[in-house]
Amino acid sequence: MENTEQKPQSSLQEIIKQRYDEAAQLKDAGVNPYPARSGSKNTAKEALSAPENENVTVSGRVMQLRLMGKAAFAHIRDFTGKVQIYVAKDKLGDAQYDFFKKHISAGDFVTASGHMFVTKTGEKTIKADSVNLISKAIRPMPEKWHGITDTEVRFRNRHVDLIANEDVKEIFVKRSKIISSIRKTLDNMGYLEVETPTLTPGAGGAIAKPFESFHNALKMPLYMRIALELYHKRLIVGGMDRIYEIGKMFRNEGIDTTHNPEFTMMELYQAYGDVYVMADVFDAVLANAAKAIGVEKVTYKGKEVKVTPPYERVSLPEAWLKYTGEDIHNILNGRDFNRPALIELAKKLGIKIDEEESSGKIFDGIFDERIIPNYTDPILMMDYPTAVSPFSKTKEGDPGIVERFEAFVCGSELGNAYSEINDPADQAQRLRDQARQKAKDNKENSEIVDIEYIEALEAGMPPTGGMGIGIDRLIMLLTGQDSIREIVFFPLLKKTD
Repeated sequence: MENTEQKPQSSLQEIIKQRYDEAAQLKDAGVNPYPARSGSKNTAKEALSAPENENVTVSGRVMQLRLMGKAAFAHIRDFTGKVQIYVAKDKLGDAQYDFFKKHISAGDFVTASGHMFVTKTGEKTIKADSVNLISKAIRPMPEKWHGITDTEVRFRNRHVDLIANEDVKEIFVKRSKIISSIRKTLDNMGYLEVETPTLTPGAGGAIAKPFESFHNALKMPLYMRIALELYHKRLIVGGMDRIYEIGKMFRNEGIDTTHNPEFTMMELYQAYGDVYVMADVFDAVLANAAKAIGVEKVTYKGKEVKVTPPYERVSLPEAWLKYTGEDIHNILNGRDFNRPALIELAKKLGIKIDEEESSGKIFDGIFDERIIPNYTDPILMMDYPTAVSPFSKTKEGDPGIVERFEAFVCGSELGNAYSEINDPADQAQRLRDQARQKAKDNKENSEIVDIEYIEALEAGMPPTGGMGIGIDRLIMLLTGQDSIREIVFFPLLKKTD
């Protein structure tokens, strides 16, 4: 932002006081610096599209201001863009021009009316007949509009970040378009959007530490949801054959570049579907989202990534054999891990492990270090061990492997899908196994066995495919951002003193 008018340097508190005093003086003089209405009739984009000599009325924030004696140029910006206005003393008259020069500053909101013309430099501009103050900014804007680069300052002052950095606004415009595209894709495929509880009596559907609360009237603990799965499959049991939900999840765990305690997920379920149907749906969701914001390739995690279809489908057992040199069944013992063989393989591959860790974490360590780094573009990794997939249906003839895929790009997980378990006895046993493992890992009791969910399955659920997609991570990929904080308006930050 620039203002060619030279003013003495003042401290922030002095500027704030001066502007509060100025606003009070305007009120005393009968001028309301905060009127209820703007009088705007056109957007900046519409004004720039208007022919010469057409009258327009545009409202926006003053971004740049150049005062030149008896005339001034300014740029004002609204959500659609930025348009220049030309303010001349002989056009406005002495009183209005003097008011403009004295009381309009960069950062203020104004409404400008006039006709369009083209300057000598070829810029379409509004030659103002009137300029009215519609909101006086008390705090000054950044001296350089593209100078806010400190991420901590940006995230704590997102409003200033959005004003100063146009590219930041574009990220969030793309976020909205991506989410709208997902809804459109699923609606067109016959899915119904549903809403399920955010506060739940039990934190089930995933292994994660929940946020706890307490309901005073009912005198019972409640938990912020960590997943949507258990409620959604009750709806499938009830005959809602194709459903999806896009909403907030909450997990009381660590914060890093891909994790925020509050994040957005999409889960969907389709009766009479399976994991392969879900793979086709994933392909459509990602392809249409990329198309919605006009990208085919992005730079993500320092690599060029192709985000248009087709997306490769990789067999995990085949990849395991290729990159570890062993058949995956060597580390499996039916529906569980062969723990000694798993530990031996990790050591053979030179992967550092804590032998007190769960078998699932040791498996993840091998997978994360030896398998997934071999893939850059989006892939669907198919067929996982039963031991790490408590909600997935086992493959016919192979109890150690389930019908499941995870979607990855550059090592980051984007989504997870299953052929869902609809055998209540099998599901109950899997949940008990998961509860025991969770208690062992977290050294605490687990309430993960949801009896009401098992009772719902006992009413009968058809073969079903289910999928979850991390909306934030999908947006990170498509906008080329390596940190979740860049694509969340207000990421959780540690409170400052």
